[in-house]
Amino acid sequence: MPEEPLKATPLSAAESLSPWTPITYPVFRMLWSTWLVANICMWMNDVAAAWMMTSMTTTPLWVALVQSASTLPVFLLGLPSGALADILDRRRYFIMTQFWIAGVATLLCIAVISDVMTPPLLLALTFANGIGLAMRWPVFAAIVPELVPRPQLPAALALNGVSMNASRIIGPLVAGALIAGAGTAWVFVLNAVLSVISGFIIMRWRRDHVPSPLGRERLVSAMRVGLQFVRQSHRLRAVLVRVSLFFLHSTALLALLPLVARNLHGGGAGTFTLLLASMGAGAIIAAMYLPRLRQMMPRDTLVLRATVLQSASTAVMALAPNIYIAVPAMLLNGMAWISCANSLSVSAQLSLPDWVRARGMSMYQMAIMGASALGAALWGQVATLTSVPTGLLVAALSGTVTMLLAQRWVTDLSIEEDLTPSRQFKVPVADVPPGAGHVVVTIEYLIDPARADDFRALMQESRRSRLRQGALDWALLRDIGNPGRYIEQIIDESWTEHLRRFDRVTASDVALRERKLAFHIGDEPPLVTRSVVESPGRG
Repeated sequence: MPEEPLKATPLSAAESLSPWTPITYPVFRMLWSTWLVANICMWMNDVAAAWMMTSMTTTPLWVALVQSASTLPVFLLGLPSGALADILDRRRYFIMTQFWIAGVATLLCIAVISDVMTPPLLLALTFANGIGLAMRWPVFAAIVPELVPRPQLPAALALNGVSMNASRIIGPLVAGALIAGAGTAWVFVLNAVLSVISGFIIMRWRRDHVPSPLGRERLVSAMRVGLQFVRQSHRLRAVLVRVSLFFLHSTALLALLPLVARNLHGGGAGTFTLLLASMGAGAIIAAMYLPRLRQMMPRDTLVLRATVLQSASTAVMALAPNIYIAVPAMLLNGMAWISCANSLSVSAQLSLPDWVRARGMSMYQMAIMGASALGAALWGQVATLTSVPTGLLVAALSGTVTMLLAQRWVTDLSIEEDLTPSRQFKVPVADVPPGAGHVVVTIEYLIDPARADDFRALMQESRRSRLRQGALDWALLRDIGNPGRYIEQIIDESWTEHLRRFDRVTASDVALRERKLAFHIGDEPPLVTRSVVESPGRG
């Protein structure tokens, strides 16, 4: 049976600030629990792979490349996976990605048990596991807003951070215990079993997939529209710059942590596990206070302060002589990590309408993973050429400086937009729908020439709106003979893609149309014409 729709119920002030309220929704609780198990598997795999690499080679670059191999697929495949998550049945897609990861874990088991594992093979299988992560993350990010009311979305996303960081504790602890007691192969065995179980739990989720009456979007077109949306969104662009800078520098500590652990007094596998667990514990503690922190300070202030704290804790880790200093530093690092990542994730989610959510969040994840992969390789190379402490100190200093520059030069110029879907625009009907060719739409405005500057400024907002909806091109034409006559021209890829734009109209777009109409001084509404581009026949 399909799940019952969410009902908006009044929440008390205490409930609205509670970080645990989303757990009261059964479907969210089920999928969140599955996500927790999936993240535990991910950390078990990463810890086992990283530690196995240190047993085969001590070269910092090889060790750091494990992190790159895990995160690079998300950067390379994020956009197509996000497009697929937007145009396919999200439930089936989620299940498929989960079983892909289980299959890769099985191959890792076989390779280790057969004693054929080598550094290149380990990187290849880690990369294959990363492909599964790349395909899985956007679809889960896209379904979270379906599972809880909008006011609870920040808390739900914070709980996702709790899931990630609880798994950062549980995963390494389980992996460390298995490595020490039974061997690395058993980590991959448990990873495969848990991944299969998670896939079957996801299959219990009942979600009605409603296909578009216009048919499924083509993958290439869906990717183009997703890129256009991000390019035309001031808010999302600012978020992507900040999150890229943060993870480019914060990944230095994670990538080099196995070597940091070995260099501490009495360091070993248990030390590595303890440091990761400390970071996860710090993130969980901070997540409990995030609702109040968001009320106390603006997003950019919270992001900057979290970045400074992360950089400071990284610098401490570079110089820490023992676990008594390293553990508190990792605790603070986890607090900073969740505060920055959650603040930026909430901003990204709130800047995306549902129809493009998976594509937008996939590019958000691409920014994280691309920056992480580049950062792991960069700081691994810096550590190879100098030393591990030097690499961490440079990353700490650079992280704070670049975030300060981003706060000053890459500003979020847009206001909060109402992205509620709207059906107020009348969908055009063609007696004979054109089968092929670009569709050219023109809208003729008559305005007071004295207000031309204000009108042109407003039409730049219209340009961004049309391109975000998927238009191929946009132009504003002025009549040379009549300075008060302007023509807005929009080009769509096809008649079907033109109709899709009407499915993507939001309340913000409706408000924008009213602002444009306020400039029109003609006796009749602006004249709208639609034409199809036809290729001339051969004579």
